[in-house]
Amino acid sequence: MVKKVDHIGILVGNLDEAIKLYEDCFGAEVDRIETVPEQGVKTAILSLGQGANLELLEPLPGSNMAKVLEKRGEGLHHITFDVDNVDKELSRLSGRGIELIDKKSRPGLEGMVAFIHPKSIRGVLVELCQKI
Repeated sequence: MVKKVDHIGILVGNLDEAIKLYEDCFGAEVDRIETVPEQGVKTAILSLGQGANLELLEPLPGSNMAKVLEKRGEGLHHITFDVDNVDKELSRLSGRGIELIDKKSRPGLEGMVAFIHPKSIRGVLVELCQKI
């Protein structure tokens, strides 16, 4: 079951400019910046105090994420729910007829992750994350 909203992913064209914007406007603090070649992004995790974190995603050149940015522009990319066991949740959701992008969990930035297809969640890309 879902424990909480872990973070909200935002696709950006320029990571440094986006970080500065969220720092200046909302007092966000950078927890870490990391390049994740498997996902085609350079990402920054920003803390907003007691609430959910933000994950800013800048596509790497030539990646699928770069194509998404070109097609859809900057903005909300996904919402991530923290769960106890990603594979158990995938099985439960699949049994309810929910279309999955990932049939089993895979390593992500903060643990094991999997994505649910937006077609099944009214147009919202949902990521499940099991922190390790």
